[in-house]
Amino acid sequence: MSQPHELTALEQWQALQRGDLRPTELALHYLARIEELNPSLGAFVTVTADAALERARHVEAHVPRTAPLWGLPFGDKDLQRRAGVPARFGSRLMADFVPEDSDDLVQALDAAGGVSLGKTNTPEFGLPSYTESLAGAPARNPWNPALGAGGSSGGAAVAVAARMLPFAPGSDGGGSIRIPAAACGLVGLKPSRGRVPASSGIDSLGGLAVAGPLARTVADAALLLDAMVTPSGSRPEHHFALRAPAEDGPLLAAAVRGEGRFQLGVMTTSAWDGDYEIRLAPEALAALALATSELSALGHGLEETALRPDAGYAPAFRTIWQTGAATIPADGAEQEDRLEPLTRWLLRRGRELTARDLAEALAALNAFERSFIAQLSRFGAVLTPALALTPRPVGWYDGADGERNFAQQVQYTPFTSMVNVAGLPAIVLPVLQTSAGLPMGVQLIGRPGGEATLLSIGAQLERRLRWQDRLPPGV
Repeated sequence: MSQPHELTALEQWQALQRGDLRPTELALHYLARIEELNPSLGAFVTVTADAALERARHVEAHVPRTAPLWGLPFGDKDLQRRAGVPARFGSRLMADFVPEDSDDLVQALDAAGGVSLGKTNTPEFGLPSYTESLAGAPARNPWNPALGAGGSSGGAAVAVAARMLPFAPGSDGGGSIRIPAAACGLVGLKPSRGRVPASSGIDSLGGLAVAGPLARTVADAALLLDAMVTPSGSRPEHHFALRAPAEDGPLLAAAVRGEGRFQLGVMTTSAWDGDYEIRLAPEALAALALATSELSALGHGLEETALRPDAGYAPAFRTIWQTGAATIPADGAEQEDRLEPLTRWLLRRGRELTARDLAEALAALNAFERSFIAQLSRFGAVLTPALALTPRPVGWYDGADGERNFAQQVQYTPFTSMVNVAGLPAIVLPVLQTSAGLPMGVQLIGRPGGEATLLSIGAQLERRLRWQDRLPPGV
């Protein structure tokens, strides 16, 4: 009989529903794997074993099996507050912070019947696209521990890729789900702005940051996303009047059926091209070529497309990123000195900006959003590389020069942040394994509210390429 971690999340849920597995049994299994694998990989920064088992027993006894995630383990990203559990935000500044209340997303996953096993690793305040905080051990890529896992949901990605969790929630303000998913060979889905009520992006600066799933399969990603959208299993409880366009039925159905043929754009340009030198590694181009070939064989129409240059994008996005860092609760030289150099640079630049700077940046990004959606509107989805380069070595990013560090992040991940600015859904799919054994993926960008299309196309590719059968060494 297969070990629980060898099953997909959907198969584990089905085993729980049949009674072949119990929530306590599953929690114990994954806690044992975390104890074995986490010290060398840095996926978790806090493991709440006692609380997890207490929660699993509560689920068994008191939560209806109809709950969307009944008994399935997950980990909270350490940017999320869970009452009574340290929330360090990847920062030495927050080393002693224990929140009294839980965030909306944490409450939603609990309401869906999930069992949290602890907090997953994240960089300082989730700002960089790599997970190598000075507050703790780096998140190491299970495919090669000398390489990083990407960020900012790096710990979540490591936990799923190394089978320490069946899936995990992440957050994505500039690519923070899709970057580590691509680096670790996973499916990562950034939903449309407004799709997930508990983390819609509507109340974040520039509408950038939303929550979404990291998973081994397309169906697993849809299973977790459905629970995020409707924790009660009935209807979403939106907190704002603005929301993503509605679709009928659960997204899991689209991921399981994998139906439809679409006109797809293929794009290698990004919104950063006019301000930074973007070079695509041969491995990134090979992944794009493989996906293009397979999608064509599946009967999809494909057409090359390119973005019009936009001189306002790069300075506007930098302004928003710096302004967001300005709100970090560090006051005075002593507290600022506890921040990492990149965070300190972003914070100080952000606090030098004026209200006019922010207003002009928001206006520029709003204009980009309208233009981006209009340019891509004739396609059912648009295919890009997931990353421009192969996964980066731990320690590759400049630890002292904020400007150079920011440029390195752009050059590694040029295709992700523009999707956040536009509020569109996007999914990363792990299509290729390089000669060095590393995963390389592609990104599909959808129309507003177009998650079902992305999941359908992803399921079709998954059936052909069987990436879910690949295992990192030693897992």
